[in-house]
Amino acid sequence: MGRVLRVGLVVVAGVVAAGAWGGLTFAQAPPPAWMAAPPVNDLPNPYNTIEGYAKLPEGRTWGSTSAVEIDKDGRSIWVAERCQVNTCWDRAKGEMSPLNTVFKFDSSGKLVTSFGQGMFVFPHGIHVDRDGNVWVTDGNSNLPARAPGSPADAPLPAMPAKVVGHQVVKFSPEGKVLLTLGQAGGNPAGADAADPASFFAPNDVITYPNGDILVAEGHGGPNSRLIKFDKTGKFLMQYGKKGTALEGEFDQPHGLAFDSKGRLFVADRANNRIQVLDAATFKTLDTWYQFSRLSGIYIDKNDMLYGADSESGSVSPPHHMWKRGIRIGSARDGKVTAFIPDPSHQGLTYEMVDGKVVAKMADGGKPPGGTLAAEGVVVDANGVIYGAEVGPRKLQRYVKK
Repeated sequence: MGRVLRVGLVVVAGVVAAGAWGGLTFAQAPPPAWMAAPPVNDLPNPYNTIEGYAKLPEGRTWGSTSAVEIDKDGRSIWVAERCQVNTCWDRAKGEMSPLNTVFKFDSSGKLVTSFGQGMFVFPHGIHVDRDGNVWVTDGNSNLPARAPGSPADAPLPAMPAKVVGHQVVKFSPEGKVLLTLGQAGGNPAGADAADPASFFAPNDVITYPNGDILVAEGHGGPNSRLIKFDKTGKFLMQYGKKGTALEGEFDQPHGLAFDSKGRLFVADRANNRIQVLDAATFKTLDTWYQFSRLSGIYIDKNDMLYGADSESGSVSPPHHMWKRGIRIGSARDGKVTAFIPDPSHQGLTYEMVDGKVVAKMADGGKPPGGTLAAEGVVVDANGVIYGAEVGPRKLQRYVKK
């Protein structure tokens, strides 16, 4: 799919005094490369949506979840969710939730096991390795923080009895902690990591065939990088920084996947692209825009790529010409062949008002905002798709018609 990349490069290389792209105006600067790629919205949806598949314990409701993964058996599902809300740390009370955060469901949706109580503030990414072990990333911490809008010199809340967060934890399938990466509480936010072997907002984790570990970090702050460890947790290297360049720069590397050739696919969310990298050197092999603004990415054994766009138009108004949903295509040639649209996108349009993108609903209702549709996505051995949703707080199941 070099064609899409080349078009983007031609646009960026030019110097424009002013231009309009997708209803947006850029003065004295070239538009972003992703704007050269035409939106991929009008494709068939060959799936039916099944709600209420996974059965939580009685009295328990879903919180926000972006973390969903297939078990080693190819059919059971692992999910990490945020304690019925969007965080497991109650800052007002200074308490961790007493609820478990990591769940395994069998193919019928029956709960098999759960664990992780008090271990995560903001479970974000999840990965099951070749031995069936479960890895979970925590994208926040319970370190003291001033309430939004507070003066810079306002007193900080008390330090918690136990610091939690900004770590990656490896569990056995039974919930035993086997390995922890990063220091509790993580690094201070910043482009230069205080400790390169620790994290600030780790998004996702994946393991290499030889057991090496790769973590993607950066959720909107100044840091964006890939961090590699050996199978024992020894720090090996870090790569990348925040930016828009086609080589060595990311902005919210939000999801990771390998294809059958061993290439590394990075869902470079805030850059509205997939970066296809050499898994050993991280050299850029290709850059794809046709799967849109991906929060989640999964590649199955047949090299079908499933990409979840949960932010176009809502969190990212400039990307309003792309519809949210799950795009499905080939990891071999990059062709997108199917699209499961976000239901909340129906009747939604965008207009330019005073130079800003404004969302409007056909029925006059309030436009949806925030992270919608699936943020995490996986596919089981039978081709059934699962989408983990942050805003709607659901685990959706998609079955072929």
